[in-house]
Amino acid sequence: MVSRTPEEIFRRLIDLMLAKNMNAVADLWAPDGIAEFPFAAGISPRVLRGREEVRTHLAHYPDLMDMEEVVALTVRPTDRADTVVVEWTAIGSTVATSQPYRLDYIVVLTVRDGRIALFRDYWSPLSAAAAAGGLAGLIDSLGRKNA
Repeated sequence: MVSRTPEEIFRRLIDLMLAKNMNAVADLWAPDGIAEFPFAAGISPRVLRGREEVRTHLAHYPDLMDMEEVVALTVRPTDRADTVVVEWTAIGSTVATSQPYRLDYIVVLTVRDGRIALFRDYWSPLSAAAAAGGLAGLIDSLGRKNA
């Protein structure tokens, strides 16, 4: 594989998500790459280990959220050449409700040998659940988890 920078890989990821090609998105991960979601809540996973877990997790994403456009994207280098911090905003609509959404993300992306080694995604589960019409379900699942 041709070596690509973290920014190039992230921009490719966005292009593939907009094209709803989740298999190709998963192929950007290293076989042992990790996806972390530190703010995940309810039934959302906090960690996906390996490309195939990422692939399984993403398989139905286009059936839930129709990401139509990225309206803001800022890539910030770090003191490590293999790592960037990306701030981005997606707009679209939820498939079940056709309700529009606007979600903001911060991702810390680390690559190894041209593949994603670590994708740490800071997103708001409350905003995502509200956009999908599932806020009550998220709150209910949190209550059951702490009971």
